[in-house]
Amino acid sequence: MNDAAGRTALLRATIVVVAAGGLRALTYRAVAAEAGVSHGLVRHHFGSRDQLIADAMEFAIGESLAGSNMVLAIDSVADFAAGIESLAARESEIQSFQYELLLESRRRPELHHLADQHYRAYRAAIISQLGNLGVVDEELVDLVWFTLDGIVFKQLVSPGEAAPALRLVRSLIERAAGARD
Repeated sequence: MNDAAGRTALLRATIVVVAAGGLRALTYRAVAAEAGVSHGLVRHHFGSRDQLIADAMEFAIGESLAGSNMVLAIDSVADFAAGIESLAARESEIQSFQYELLLESRRRPELHHLADQHYRAYRAAIISQLGNLGVVDEELVDLVWFTLDGIVFKQLVSPGEAAPALRLVRSLIERAAGARD
């Protein structure tokens, strides 16, 4: 395994460990066991537990956004909705990892910057995608962002119950995009 592939495997393993057991379960040994490598390799790649957490959050955000149609230009509300609708179901470990970290940041102020990074990245992606649809209303952007954040969380806890809310968000975006024409 080359360095890049090994690092990616360790980041994915970190996500799995935290998604399953929270940050309290995160140890070099747990990550190494999940990745099938020695625990010394985890320290070699990341140096500290804090750096491992920070890099895993950055990786999770990138993977999540890429998997949700939030980084490629979209042409329609349907394209926007398609990525969001399957986000939690498709990437539940990545989403769980992020929510675990967000919740832990309430107890550990040194993690606040990671929560801020999370929220800035998703909000920027939503601004960009809605902008592609001609929607530039900042208040609507925030409403969509907060609603989608809640929907993804709900999907993790009770899968399949968010469809009515997703339809409503889609309808709001369609109306806002249609209003510009």
